[in-house]
Formats: sequence, C-alpha cells, structure tokens
Amino acid sequence: MSELGIKELAESLGISVSSVSRALSNPERVSAKMRERVQAAAEAAGYRPNKLGASLRTSKTNNIIAIIPDISDTFIAGVIRSLERTATEHGYSVLFGDTHGSRERELIYGDMVKTRQADGIILFSHRLPFTDREIASEKFKLPPMVNSCESLCCDPDLSSDIPLVSIDNVAAGKEATEHLIGLGHTNIAVITGDRESPSVGQRLKGYQAALADAGIPFQEKLIYYGSYTLEAGRRITKEILQAKDRPTAIFCMCDEIAFGSMSTLKDNGFQVPEDISIIGVDGIRFAEYFSPSLTTIAQPEADIGRLCVEAFLDVVNQRPVEEKSIVLPHQLIVRNSTGPAPERR
Repeated sequence: MSELGIKELAESLGISVSSVSRALSNPERVSAKMRERVQAAAEAAGYRPNKLGASLRTSKTNNIIAIIPDISDTFIAGVIRSLERTATEHGYSVLFGDTHGSRERELIYGDMVKTRQADGIILFSHRLPFTDREIASEKFKLPPMVNSCESLCCDPDLSSDIPLVSIDNVAAGKEATEHLIGLGHTNIAVITGDRESPSVGQRLKGYQAALADAGIPFQEKLIYYGSYTLEAGRRITKEILQAKDRPTAIFCMCDEIAFGSMSTLKDNGFQVPEDISIIGVDGIRFAEYFSPSLTTIAQPEADIGRLCVEAFLDVVNQRPVEEKSIVLPHQLIVRNSTGPAPERR
C-alpha cells in the first residue's frame, strides 16, 4: 500500500500515524497490547510497511547478523530457533553468518555491519569480526553487539563493553566431573571441543578443580583435544581405547561428541555405562532418546536465544544494559550413560 495506507490504518484504529509506525517498525517501543492491536489490524487490511523507506528515515535496517562457527551444530540450532522467534516478535530479521570457523568469512559478516546492511551482531565466536588494525584504530567504534561466547580474544576493556549471555562453563565442567567422581571414577578422560574455544578452557578449569577437591592427580594425557562434532567423538574414542590404562569414564564437552563416543564404544564391544561411563554437555533433545539415554549438563538454549536478542535491542536502542554479563543456570540431568566405576561392582 502507499503512504495513504498507514494514515487510513491509523484512522481506523483511532490513533496517530506515529503510533502505528512505531508498532510496526519498532514494536519494542510500544506496549504488547498496542503492538498486537496494530499488527492484527494491519494484517486484516493487508498492509505491509515499507522497510526500505523506514530504514532511510531511521538509519536502521532492522536486521541482525548472527555470526556462527557451525550452523549445523544441534545445540546452536535450538538457540537459533529461539533467537529468530524473539527477533521477529520485535520487528527484526536475522541474517545467519555460517563461518565454518573461517576468519575470512567472519570479516565478511563484520563488513556487512560497517556498510549498514545490518544494525549489529550477535556473536557465537570467540573473535571479533574485525581486523586487528581496525580494532587498534582510534576511530574504531564497536557496532551494537552481544556475545554468547565465554570470552573474546580482544582487549579486555573492549570485551567488557559487550553484553555476554552464557552459562558458567567452569561450574558446568566441575559438576560434570564431580558426578563421575561421585560414582567412583578416578581415571576420567576428556574429549574437548575446538582448542581455541573459550568454553573448552573454562570447562577444563572446572574439571581440574573437581579433581583437586577430590585429591585426584591431574593427568595431561587424559585430555584429548578435538572439535564439537560426532566425528571427533568417534575418532578420539578409538584412541582412548588404545590407552594402556584405559579410562573408566569420558567427559565429552558436547552431546554430539558423546554420541560419537558411544557409537565407537558399541562398535568395539564395550557397554555403556558398565564398562565406560559417558557424560555430555548441552542437553539437546535427542540425548533423552539415545540408547543408552545420555547423562548431560543441559544449557537453557531457548533462554540464551531470547536474552541475546533482548540485550541486543537494549544496545541498539541505546538503553541502559542492566547486566553486562548474564549468567544462566545449567542443569545436571542424570540418565543411563553413567554408572559406578567397574572396580566398585
């Protein structure tokens, strides 16, 4: 419809044109009741706002770029679902930047914000999508950004300006290890995610803290660096089975690694948890239906996606951000993949 359309829509509702415009273009600035009323009337009238014209007037695109190392990651898929739903409710579209871990691709998506193709970034990577030279420049200014990675490889002062939405990965790693120790396991291997990922270092700190509290010596040889994939779980578990002093439990740093590990154990005639216990991290929905069902540290994927968008809206609209670091609770879910260490039977 033409500009006359929004005037007619406003007249039919008995409210101002500016109120209709806000409800359609910046819905977070009006009440839920007003937003629902205007959107219902607009839909009934077949009205579609001119987003290009709105962006020229407000200097906003109502686009968010989500920079993701691997969009096929099952846990991230749940976060994305919540993120997109929340963004849509607030009049935003999400552009997904699947980088495959490539620095070059990260920089491409960073350029999209600089060229005003998006209003800002929700970051699921440990690196800022800008060159070191750009960041070091006196003219550099961070675009609106929210981080869902435990820490960033950049100036601490710069990193502290970016709101963070995450679980406490140190505590998660510690609780996973404590669960295994409580079952009598003292020889516990770890299959990590990508070595550069901040969550790996944080969860390893928790692992080491749990061992120290229990008086169990830390052994570097029990740490196997991999990636957050099924394939890594399968490949590295084959290595673990060749160890002279075979571990009785494996702490997998994501559920997909755990699935791959359990598959290899089954292929090689080992029973879970009778021979080797397995614990994962993430709490993806398939974990409950795997055989045996997977013990895991669950992350609140829906809350992570929702709160990332809500924090982003505060930043992009220059509202005060009450909490720069939003630490969400995790949950140990005990299922059938963990049991007493063999020597206790």
